[in-house]
Amino acid sequence: MSIDVEEYFQVWAFSNAIKTEDWENIPSRVEQSTDTALRLFSEAGVSATFFILGWIAERHPEMIRRIAAEGHEVASHGYAHAKVTSQSMDEFREDVTRTKAILEHMTGQEVVGYRAPSFSIGAGNLEALDVLQETGHRYSSSINPIRHDHYGMPDAPRFPFFPRENGVLEVPVSTIRTLGRNIPCGGGGYFRLAPYRYFRWAVRRLNESENQSSVFYFHPWELDPDQPRMKDITSMTRFRHYVNLGRMEQDLRRLLAEFQWDRMDRIFLGQQ
Repeated sequence: MSIDVEEYFQVWAFSNAIKTEDWENIPSRVEQSTDTALRLFSEAGVSATFFILGWIAERHPEMIRRIAAEGHEVASHGYAHAKVTSQSMDEFREDVTRTKAILEHMTGQEVVGYRAPSFSIGAGNLEALDVLQETGHRYSSSINPIRHDHYGMPDAPRFPFFPRENGVLEVPVSTIRTLGRNIPCGGGGYFRLAPYRYFRWAVRRLNESENQSSVFYFHPWELDPDQPRMKDITSMTRFRHYVNLGRMEQDLRRLLAEFQWDRMDRIFLGQQ
């Protein structure tokens, strides 16, 4: 179980309407929505992995310490949600080094995991995994093996693998293989779009038929149906971001109760 900790206005699809330098002037809602996630995890007895932006951590240090204190894994989501594909490797190295240092200083715990904003590691920039190894990360969850208009590496393996000979494990978000293609079943907007019964079936199939763990993710803002509605965005972006926010909490509560979930470092690295 994983959660990408970012504000409702920091999603990449809003980048044409909201500039990074304007973030400071927009009301923050990440603490209240992350509090909802922590409450749901606590009620279900679930430990999860939190992929956190360095920008968020600097402005909400007590929230980050609380996440760690409650037994969850603190991992990196980069500093300011910049796609890896938009950075040179030197810029990427500075980005992940900076974020890792911020999170480790706040929690006193080593950060070993990383998830690229918008799953922006793929066939064209696998050298980013070498940078992750150089900067002390042990696993990534950044390659999404699907076809998508914003990201994806559909020919990538569906389950944990080593893309490079550097020891960094790649842990893809879950998919189901059917009709010759990979179908998403690992959360995000798909969890709000598809019926809950599809995800229950998919997780059971992964567990029982393929003997694999399900890798699921969501964002705090998906638990915040009252968030402000953004202007100057396309109709497709508006649909993707706001569809079925009102049912997210109840469906997530069901998913947490019906299956056993844990931190990614424990499941895939065997850490205690």
